Amino acid sequence: MRKTLSVAVVLLFACALVARADEAVVRPVVPAKVADKDRIENWTGKNVLVFTPHPDDDTFMCAGTMEMLAKHGNTVRIVIFTNDNKGSKDEQMTRERLAVIRRAEEEAACAVLGIPKENLTWLGYEDGDLEYANPQRLRGEVCRLIKKYRPDAVFTLDPGEEYVRWHKTDHRMAANITKDAFIASEWQLYYPQHLLDENLHGYSVPVAYYYYTTSPNYAVDITPIVEDKIKASNKHVSQFSPSLEKYTPEMSEETYQQLRAEGLKQMKDRDKYVEVFRREELP
Repeated sequence: MRKTLSVAVVLLFACALVARADEAVVRPVVPAKVADKDRIENWTGKNVLVFTPHPDDDTFMCAGTMEMLAKHGNTVRIVIFTNDNKGSKDEQMTRERLAVIRRAEEEAACAVLGIPKENLTWLGYEDGDLEYANPQRLRGEVCRLIKKYRPDAVFTLDPGEEYVRWHKTDHRMAANITKDAFIASEWQLYYPQHLLDENLHGYSVPVAYYYYTTSPNYAVDITPIVEDKIKASNKHVSQFSPSLEKYTPEMSEETYQQLRAEGLKQMKDRDKYVEVFRREELP
């Protein structure tokens, strides 16, 4: 949900500078030591799972990285926890209509990045209510997808490195439940029905890349495709004024250019544009 255009811009491109008090992002200080062959920029033929609380967070935080992976022959699948059906100030809007709009915007953004809509999984939870869902059932849903797709890497929100992060509603649950599912997916007795009913065996996620992080240690140079990220992010028209207050499916050129200018400023890291993550190799 976006309060004003300026707030939306900051959240949209909060990849290199401090974004907001609740989801601040800073530049990497101590880069993770990663062999060249293991760097995202050199991946080919890998399976990647991206978990996002709403159909926009993945685009805003990972679009450049996702496009890079797709272009290099990796399979990128995105799991969206909620239908994002409440974030509008338009008094004529309904939840049902907004859910349809937000789905279409996510599909349009992914099309820019080269990710087909068939690679999107919608869990369908109500916007703002994710943390009130049954945690055991929700963890099982995430665990099942990890076992099914057996990803070489998972991208998700940062639950915290040495302490539990504070995130706004939906983000809190998405961050923690995904991390909890890493353990549940490894040990088949957590959800034995996955093996009995679907022949899904236990799986250990090897590495996670956390976005919305306050302690990044890995930066991805997205300079060659930064304009694609801006284009994809701006497909989420309903997230920005004036469409936020009175829905219109089209974004004006003036708004687009304002978002573009602010986005480039936020992503700028000296002579390049970056997305940053906290990389964690999992035991």
